[in-house]
Amino acid sequence: MNTQKRIVAIHDISCFGRCSLTVALPIISAFGIETSIIPTAVLSTHTGGFSDFTYRDLTDDILPIVNHWKSLGLNFDAIYTGFLGSFEQIDIIDQVFELLKTPQTLIIVDPVMADNGELYKIFPKDFPKGMKKLCQKADILIPNLTEAALLLDEPYKPGPYTKEYIDVKKLCLQGYFLMI
Repeated sequence: MNTQKRIVAIHDISCFGRCSLTVALPIISAFGIETSIIPTAVLSTHTGGFSDFTYRDLTDDILPIVNHWKSLGLNFDAIYTGFLGSFEQIDIIDQVFELLKTPQTLIIVDPVMADNGELYKIFPKDFPKGMKKLCQKADILIPNLTEAALLLDEPYKPGPYTKEYIDVKKLCLQGYFLMI
């Protein structure tokens, strides 16, 4: 009987920068968890602080990958989402949850969309509304403080932060195990 945990990591591949699947994959694997990936895009750099980056959208590949896995009878202990590059990808990931989730599957959503008080330039201003919909499906939600503010429709407050400020954000996002 195979007792090794298995997770799906749905995220971009940034060819430069310390983020995306290039960081998540080795960390998750170091914990002894078998990690299967669904790349949402390939970028020359991450989207925060860089301009003129290349962006290869992989939206059309997401559901065929999932459908192939379903045909193989693969099961996963967790589904982790990171960078989703469009409203269409958000809708597709909602379908992925329905296709791959079992009663034991943990849903982890990192609503990658902003940092340092700014929505990433790649996203339209109403993108947090779409991300909120996906976040409602999460068992664990892991936004940074900018993303938490956007999800709560609150203005971003730059640090330094007090423990009380962080605790209030956690309470505002009730129902989730929040890791900021």
